[in-house]
Amino acid sequence: MQALSDILAPGRTVCHVPHASKKRLFETIAQIVCDDQSSLDYNTVLDKLVEREELGSTGLGNGIAIPHCRVDNCEQPLGTLLSLDEGIPFDAPDERPVDLLFILLVPEEANQQHLDILAEIARNFSQPDYCRSLRDADSDIALFDAAVGR
Repeated sequence: MQALSDILAPGRTVCHVPHASKKRLFETIAQIVCDDQSSLDYNTVLDKLVEREELGSTGLGNGIAIPHCRVDNCEQPLGTLLSLDEGIPFDAPDERPVDLLFILLVPEEANQQHLDILAEIARNFSQPDYCRSLRDADSDIALFDAAVGR
């Protein structure tokens, strides 16, 4: 099992992202990822995230979403963590707006690894204290530290 600290980086952890539409949020996510990973193409990352979301919402409930997709040229699993300054509609099962997102990109061939990492992320987000520590973070580095348990 890969630890969150292995797939998440401070440069892909952003606290209090300004309110935006779901589409604009995916554009922001693609930009954050591609600014950090120059081998990835912005339009490809954006298209893959949107395509996956069109299959069904990645909103879990309790204000949490885990958008995820497979991407060409992604050599290893990559995580991005965002907290939003205000929750947005995300078609979650409980209809609560989402204010915490963990985005996972994996290589095209990483089938079982993809599922294992998603399960680990979902386990973390099912813990109320963990989510509270993320929501209480007041800076990018505080959010990163809370996510990886520092």
